[in-house]
Amino acid sequence: MLLEEIVEKIAPLDDDAMEAARRRQDSLIKPQGALGRLEELSIRVAGITGNSRPEIKKKMIVTMAGDHGVTEEGVSAYPKEVTAQMVYGFLGGRAAINVLARHVGAEVVVVDMGVAHDFEDAASRRGLINKKVGYGTNNIAKGAAMSYEDAVRSIEAGIEVFKEFCGDADIVGVGDMGIGNTTPSSAITAFVTGRPPEEVTGRGTGLDDAGLQRKINAVRRALEVNEPRRDDAIDVLAKLGGFEIGGMAGVILAAAAERTPVVIDGFISGAAALIAYELAPQVKDYLIASHRSVEKGHDAIYEYIGLEPLFDLRMRLGEGTGAALAIGIVEAACKILNEMATFEEAGVSKKL
Repeated sequence: MLLEEIVEKIAPLDDDAMEAARRRQDSLIKPQGALGRLEELSIRVAGITGNSRPEIKKKMIVTMAGDHGVTEEGVSAYPKEVTAQMVYGFLGGRAAINVLARHVGAEVVVVDMGVAHDFEDAASRRGLINKKVGYGTNNIAKGAAMSYEDAVRSIEAGIEVFKEFCGDADIVGVGDMGIGNTTPSSAITAFVTGRPPEEVTGRGTGLDDAGLQRKINAVRRALEVNEPRRDDAIDVLAKLGGFEIGGMAGVILAAAAERTPVVIDGFISGAAALIAYELAPQVKDYLIASHRSVEKGHDAIYEYIGLEPLFDLRMRLGEGTGAALAIGIVEAACKILNEMATFEEAGVSKKL
């Protein structure tokens, strides 16, 4: 089974590479630790890649799209048709993720994991990757989002996307598109972290108070109706999740297996990280948390896994936008390690 092979392949960080990177950081022309988390980032990327002088050249962002049956409950301020419309926007290169990806020199891979729409051949010619598991999930407030088999299929589709399109990347970011997908993400977060629904369910695309209460109620019903198994992350995904959430979890696992740093974006990719973490806790060392989303459940995810985001710009768009900005920060950290002179090279006196 592809998923089992990938999980078994995830190895610990390379301590020797990290120690060599740490020694070099301490010899650069600055007070030790003066660049804070930039230094820590470069050392961790060294451990991830097994290279004490890692370089970030080929940058990829995988944006996965899927629809959600729970939109029937009035949990989104936008109609579900927007999912497909935004996919066309990604392919046209004019969405926020395209702009920010160009800014940091990253390529965007757009994947149809489960959009309730048949994309025309022209979309495929423009780069859309078809890994469609189904035409949107079922309504989680009434039953399971998908079958157990489709949950496995969605994760393995994400693994395939990484292998087919990102195998030679130096860093990969994951992002999402799916109207209604903050609701399954809230359900996953509430169940895995043990937090009550009202603590991890936010306004998503901009719900009013009545809409927020409908959303909290939908999450609560999803937990009550489905009763996921605590010892089986695939069951959690099947009962509460989404096809794009499973796909992102697959990309995360595959990146870790291939010693590639993987940057998670906002709340929905955070829910995918929860699924990946529950399947393989060792994946934590390969995760770089980009930003703190406005979505209130995001902090619960970070606290549960043990991650600290790089920045907080009050973003809540998704698509991989936060991941794109973070990729630029990781690249800067590695450039410091590689391009900055040591005291000896620069002829600068060391600390007394």
